Amino acid sequence: MTSDVVIRAEGLGKKYIIGHEADRERYTTLRDSMGRSLRNWGRSARDMFAGKALVAGDEIEEFWALKDINFEIKRGDVVGIIGRNGAGKSTLLKVLSRITEPTTGRVTIDGRVASLLEVGTGFHPELSGRENIYLNGAILGMSRDEIKRKFDEIVDFAAVEKFLDTPVKRYSSGMYVRLAFAVAAHLEPEILIVDEVLAVGDAEFQKKCLGKMKDVAGHGRTVLFVSHNMGAVAALCGRALTLSRGSIQAVGPVADVIFDYQRSTSTGKRFLTWDERNAPGDNFAKLLSLIVRQDNDREVFSTSKPTQIEMTVLRGAPLRDLNIGVEIQAIDGQSIFSTHFTDVDEADWPILNPGLNRLSCELPAGLFNGGPISIFPRISVHGQHWIVYGNEGVEVEMTLDHSTSPFWTTQSNGRRHGAIAPILRWNIT
Repeated sequence: MTSDVVIRAEGLGKKYIIGHEADRERYTTLRDSMGRSLRNWGRSARDMFAGKALVAGDEIEEFWALKDINFEIKRGDVVGIIGRNGAGKSTLLKVLSRITEPTTGRVTIDGRVASLLEVGTGFHPELSGRENIYLNGAILGMSRDEIKRKFDEIVDFAAVEKFLDTPVKRYSSGMYVRLAFAVAAHLEPEILIVDEVLAVGDAEFQKKCLGKMKDVAGHGRTVLFVSHNMGAVAALCGRALTLSRGSIQAVGPVADVIFDYQRSTSTGKRFLTWDERNAPGDNFAKLLSLIVRQDNDREVFSTSKPTQIEMTVLRGAPLRDLNIGVEIQAIDGQSIFSTHFTDVDEADWPILNPGLNRLSCELPAGLFNGGPISIFPRISVHGQHWIVYGNEGVEVEMTLDHSTSPFWTTQSNGRRHGAIAPILRWNIT
């Protein structure tokens, strides 16, 4: 490996064996059921004695989570890894973090790796925050003196000083991830690997994390960052790679990769709907629909008209800090703005009833630029964790037509510079 290459993947693949239940006829005999059970037991016994993984189900299938992955990452690179859910991003990070072995190929890594792949990675729930800082540091290969030197910085960054001697099993998910990230980022790894766990934190903490990762990269260390937040990837990373069905689809400058990815994954739909069983969310809230419309049925929207957004949310267990809204993004993944029903005075918040709730808001005319915009649903427990946060949204095409100025008609491709295009009146003073 050349001196400036710190990670090299060559022919990397990861295979899993998954089981399926065979299609059942509506009625089966006791003899059929007993015969099937005996066959499954016999297969499991053979696999166990052969040292193979035990797989439940009547039929087994080979599933390649990663397939023929090849890339190089140089020292000091900040690389974003993007792709749909199930594309293989987390599996790739687990292989790079040496948590799981590849099935084919190999990875060569030059340097100490710190990884934050999911909430609580490397933490023991029965130990206190203080004890887990030392435990996690030791796992990362740090000496006690090194950890002690960074201890106060870690505690200050995580803002958990009050609960430092409390077992971490009593921490909220937000406290857990704050401490886990603080440990991973402050113990001076040569390579920092971060998965989408930052979605657990509130906006202020996410900003701190991005700032810390920029600081880590600024000292010549390498960062791998997986996120569905294209704005965060664009702001932090210089390069990016896209994964799809376990294979690399694109590698290159971050702006180019994000643009191509957004184009390839855009739904072109003005609405999304789910049934209750498959709806994104949890016991506090589930999103059943997101609809975007104007007062016409055209596919292309007009910037001279207001745009209505409607969300149908199933509220479950009562929760005072439930926050519902949307994030508006440009085609390159840059966030234009977010809006939530809690943005106004608390006395004016809509009252959510148990069961179905239909919330709506209106985006004003004369705000957007021409071109496509994406609208993503965002539901959270304010300041703690996200309930609905992903890359599945609604995309609409905007026609720039809200000014009568003759200069607007000459704009290239129906766009002005910038993410939005408000009209402001100028006067001589």
